[in-house]
Amino acid sequence: MLIKCNNRTLNFVAPQIMGILNITPESRYGGGFTRLCDAVLPRVEQMVHEGAAIIDVGGESTRPGATPVALQEELDRVIPILEIVKQNFPILLSIDTRKPEVMRAALKIGVDIINDVNALQAEDALAIAANSEAAVCLMHMQGEPQTMQKAPQYENVVTEVKTFLTARVQACFAAGIPKERLLIDPGFGFGKSLAHNSQLLNHLDELKTLEVPILVGLSRKIMIEAALNLPVEQRLYASLALAVLAITKGAVIIRTHDVKPTLEAVRMAHRVLAEA
Repeated sequence: MLIKCNNRTLNFVAPQIMGILNITPESRYGGGFTRLCDAVLPRVEQMVHEGAAIIDVGGESTRPGATPVALQEELDRVIPILEIVKQNFPILLSIDTRKPEVMRAALKIGVDIINDVNALQAEDALAIAANSEAAVCLMHMQGEPQTMQKAPQYENVVTEVKTFLTARVQACFAAGIPKERLLIDPGFGFGKSLAHNSQLLNHLDELKTLEVPILVGLSRKIMIEAALNLPVEQRLYASLALAVLAITKGAVIIRTHDVKPTLEAVRMAHRVLAEA
């Protein structure tokens, strides 16, 4: 299985790591970068050195209860960062946004992946992606970040997430985006309770029938707080456990704040699974 973007190919012979670069002072973990500052390049260099295959840059927090960021503010946050990372590191670069205008500006810089929590449902988003050579990650989210965790409800979370992602994949096909440019993300923590997240992780392999790579973001998520009552700073080991479980169920990209320990954990799990 592979993805193609901007004449580059990422093969999933082993699990790959997407390192998180938050340009969002609102983020509860891994944020604090507010503009083009001296800390950004060393942080990217560290993630690259530790084995990240992709750097995911975001300028709007989508954690539960987050306040939306104005378009110009998001552009001001991410565009200078994308430019300097693109100039200094030959790594796949992802833009984490749900705004079509930000997608368009990021594509002009040459980003390789559009990582959209809204699965290209915003007006013009699908056309913008289709008219590029970038890959796209389609994520499931119930509701909006401000309210999504208040009372999420599902008849069957696995079936509903799969149905939604299947429809978005088909919409991409209809728009002219081929399978090899698509990723899917079930959206752990995005409008889902601890029980919903657990059911989804236990049945993650059911998404493999869509025949596109599965990306998951479980790093330091609030589901760990719900299960273990741990603050965000103390959720590394639980995050590693969830990442390994995701690999055993078919995930091939792990989005994380903690590149080195996550890479070692999932590569070890992959090695053991390969010997089975």
